Amino acid sequence: MPPPGHATPGSRTRLPRACPTVAATLAACAPDGKEVDRCARGTASHTPTHRQAPCPCAARCTMLPGQALRSGPPAPAEGSPMRHHGSVTSISWIPSEAITGPVRLPMDVGIGHYDDPPPVRLGEVGQFVAEGRCRLANVLGAFVEVDDAGRIVDAGYDGTAHVAATRMRLLGGTISIPGVECPLLRSQPEHHADRVRFLQTAGGRTGSPMPRPVRQPPFVRVAAPTAWTTLGLTIHADGRVEHEVVNTSAFPRHWIYDHTSTLVAKSGFIDFQTWAEANIGDHTPWGELTGAEAMVTEVETAVERELSLRIMRSGERPELRRLAAGELLTRQGEPGTELYLLLDGVVVVEVDGRPVTELGPGSIVGERAVLEGGRRTATLRATTPLRVAVARVEQLDPASLSELARGHRREVPTSS
Repeated sequence: MPPPGHATPGSRTRLPRACPTVAATLAACAPDGKEVDRCARGTASHTPTHRQAPCPCAARCTMLPGQALRSGPPAPAEGSPMRHHGSVTSISWIPSEAITGPVRLPMDVGIGHYDDPPPVRLGEVGQFVAEGRCRLANVLGAFVEVDDAGRIVDAGYDGTAHVAATRMRLLGGTISIPGVECPLLRSQPEHHADRVRFLQTAGGRTGSPMPRPVRQPPFVRVAAPTAWTTLGLTIHADGRVEHEVVNTSAFPRHWIYDHTSTLVAKSGFIDFQTWAEANIGDHTPWGELTGAEAMVTEVETAVERELSLRIMRSGERPELRRLAAGELLTRQGEPGTELYLLLDGVVVVEVDGRPVTELGPGSIVGERAVLEGGRRTATLRATTPLRVAVARVEQLDPASLSELARGHRREVPTSS
């Protein structure tokens, strides 16, 4: 599984010669010449997303929906340019127990609901959102066209976004309240000699009210705050694809999928309180704010995923602990008999005083002390507020723990 930002081959298509009616119909496909209309600055209300009409010559040309924002010289009339596609997708969802304060009451009484974790392999995104399995999907899709000399002659977007409806259980039935979608924000494709970089911000909010205190006048807000992600995608002339998470809202959890629809990264820390109090009006990408720096971590292993289900769904409610940023979860050399499942937050792993890696939600730590003499082999220091579930060794399969321990050997080998 490639780490975040790893270059991988995208899909490629040999195009037929350009349809002679493309130039004439481009205006009909996007008559205003704009990809989006921004939300009204300084207010939580949003204008409708611009929807491009189908291309009148769709049966005969190669134009794709969402392709209005293009740049670069036109494709040559002769020859057959190669089109390279790439994509990156974020799925935003609300983990169990992630909402804090009085506004969690609807969740506690069963009116609202938390989300199950999305799958490792994502299916059709629109259907996934329509089924209510997440809250927001940002699908950044793009392409470049390369001539026979290896020159990039065209580039454009062909992605989309989805905001889920909010389902609420009332009086023995279920009602569905449509979400409020912010218009897509797309930068002009950034051309380089051998690659093109694309940026796309997608966001929205639930249509149901969410009364809460906020940090600025009028100090009370009824409309829900906005969630968003900004994704980056770079497509090279040779077809390689790189993705990045540029910034995100502090809530909810954001999972990142590459162009093969495989989970490759996760947001490491969510902060409901800050998100609920601050993300309004100008404090979103549709106002003055450019967003928070994204903190993403690698995906846990299949073994960790299996063990985490046993810890959280064994029938015995695990003990939960919270640590502040800077506190130690374990200290190298000290005795220890507990294992920990990271539920939220990021820890840095230090061996002999040297940081060797960072771990985020879904990781299981502490098994080596249990299996290898009872002493901690590394110091784990919280770099953000941290929430963990405590597990006992007898809850888990010894063979799975041994397999997990083999992947956690991070000591620096000494030379003889």
